[in-house]
Amino acid sequence: MATTPKKRDKAKPKANAAADWRKETLARMRALILEADPEMIEERKWKKAANPDGVPVFSDHGIVCTGETYKDKVKFTFAKGASLEDPAGLFNTGLDGGTRRAIDILEGTRVDARAFKALVKAAVALNGRPAKQR
Repeated sequence: MATTPKKRDKAKPKANAAADWRKETLARMRALILEADPEMIEERKWKKAANPDGVPVFSDHGIVCTGETYKDKVKFTFAKGASLEDPAGLFNTGLDGGTRRAIDILEGTRVDARAFKALVKAAVALNGRPAKQR
């Protein structure tokens, strides 16, 4: 019985470490989104018991993308991703869908900041307002 609390104690730091990398990744990508389009609006939608904070939704004249955290990844889903050029190949999931495309970011993965910001700018332009060039 003495080993059970030790196993639980060992599991807690892993869970906290996972939460930390996901939170840091979401914050880093949020900063890139705002660099790409300083007029971007972030809202929290689709709140529920399992996710009381809701899903970050980034929009400018329509939804650009959402950012969600999962146990093993952070996912950015572009609402009109299927209509966007992705020369850097950032989209790595949802490739068969007719409308959306997503980027799954696993722990330790680095996303090309320039390519990501280009996707955000293209998504804003597709929504009807050209993003400011930097």
